Amino acid sequence: MKTFLRQFAMLFLLLLLTSCFDIVDKVSVKADGTGEYTVILNASKSKTRLASISKMETVNGKKVPKKSEIESKINEAARIFKATPGISNVKTTMDFDNYIIKLSCNFKKIENINAGLEQLKAKNIVGKMIPTQIYSQNIAKKSFTRNKINTFKSDYDKMSTADREIFTNAKYTSILQFENMISSQSNSSYSLSPNKKALKLDANVLDLILQKKQIQNNILFQ
Repeated sequence: MKTFLRQFAMLFLLLLLTSCFDIVDKVSVKADGTGEYTVILNASKSKTRLASISKMETVNGKKVPKKSEIESKINEAARIFKATPGISNVKTTMDFDNYIIKLSCNFKKIENINAGLEQLKAKNIVGKMIPTQIYSQNIAKKSFTRNKINTFKSDYDKMSTADREIFTNAKYTSILQFENMISSQSNSSYSLSPNKKALKLDANVLDLILQKKQIQNNILFQ
């Protein structure tokens, strides 16, 4: 986990600097399997503290990345996604006043996102512990799957108290939107929208690390 944090934090600086951040992972899928993927890191709740930290050289013994370093890594991630077959229209926004980072793209099939994440891992943009095979879809069987991820509990237990605090108030939201109507799902932790075309999971990042809340879901469509 420590290696993961060192690598991942260069791309997402704020994971290293504050425990008050939100990650939003959003997928919108059309009936033919094409769609849009968006990931947002929002640490605006801690922007005053982060503004002060950004002027420092180190925090808890770790180097504080400069704005130019963060921009370079995010732009590199965008270039890698653009080069991944099936992925197009890659866009990034970096709001360093409110500390919000966003990456979005279109895909021909959801497995293209898995391939893009694999490329980020291969290029050391994200750590080796980041899950990559997170989505799958079978149009013929009218199914969509959010795959199970490994537990990081043993790695978390080895972390220092200061590093553990990173996850204290961190929140994660998964939003799955579909053109087809949902007939069933396997994880009741996801709330179903009134029109039965979207699912939402809200969780503490720490609960996911310790697997107190599960992220996997098998979804069937009408």
